[in-house]
This record gives sequence, structure tokens and C-alpha cells, in this order.
Amino acid sequence: MNKIILVGKSAAGKDHLRKILEGRGFKYGISYTTRPSRPNEVDGQDYYFLEKDEFLNGVNEKKWYEYVKFNGWYYGTSTKQFHQTCNLFIMTPHGVSHIDPVDRKECTIIYLDIDYDIRLRRLISRNDDNDKIERRLEADENDFKHFNDYDIKITDSNF
Repeated sequence: MNKIILVGKSAAGKDHLRKILEGRGFKYGISYTTRPSRPNEVDGQDYYFLEKDEFLNGVNEKKWYEYVKFNGWYYGTSTKQFHQTCNLFIMTPHGVSHIDPVDRKECTIIYLDIDYDIRLRRLISRNDDNDKIERRLEADENDFKHFNDYDIKITDSNF
């Protein structure tokens, strides 16, 4: 099964593009995370929200195809989702680096590389506190510093 993987910094439009692709028949692999839900996020729709010990039990049980610790929280994709049930994912550059080379041949990775000022405005409009925004933007800069494992790069924020 060919897969599409969306990668982008905070507020780049990953969820927006995901919804467009879901509307065209793609099956989204909802990520698991230990971070608290944001306003309007729904468990089982936006993420599967887990306690840290539950997530780490999944690590020990080899449940995750890929997982990362980003900004203090864990995020992961289950092996079952990746190999059996889904063909659309959102990952970080570190998550992409965990894709098996054989599986990578069946993936199209789309990198949403949207201008910093546009992303900052989007984050501010979400009413996240400024410390959190600055920490997320700084973490993104570090996470994406040498990222080049993608097939398509989108720089237009009006995609």
C-alpha cells in the first residue's frame, strides 16, 4: 500500500492538508501521544492521548512502528496502522528517519515548509501562550535543521 507522509513545522498546515486528503479517500493513521489535548482536540479523532507509562509499555511491547520524543512528549505510529490499516500519516523528521528503507520506497513524503511569520501568526491566533509558542518554534528549528528526506516540498501557504 503506497503511503503519504506529511511533515512540517508547527502551524505549517499539516492537519489542513490531511483533511483534504482524507476527503479524497486516504485513511489517516491517528498518532498516539502523551501530550495533553489542546482545546477542541478529540481523543481518537485528532490523537490517541495516552499516559506516559502506557506509551512506554507500548515501546517495550514493540507496538510502535516509529516513535519520537518531541518537546517533552512522546508521539508514535503503531505498526498495525503503518502496515495494515492506513496510508496517510503525519510525522516529524525524526519519525521519518525511522522508516525502514524497504518501506520508504512505498512512501511519498510531503514537506510543508511554510514561512516563519505565517506560522507564528497562525500559532498566535490559536491562543497558545507565548512561551509555549516560542518553545515550539525553537524546537522546530532544531528538529528540521538538516531535514532533506522528502519527495515534494510545499512553500506556498495557500496550497
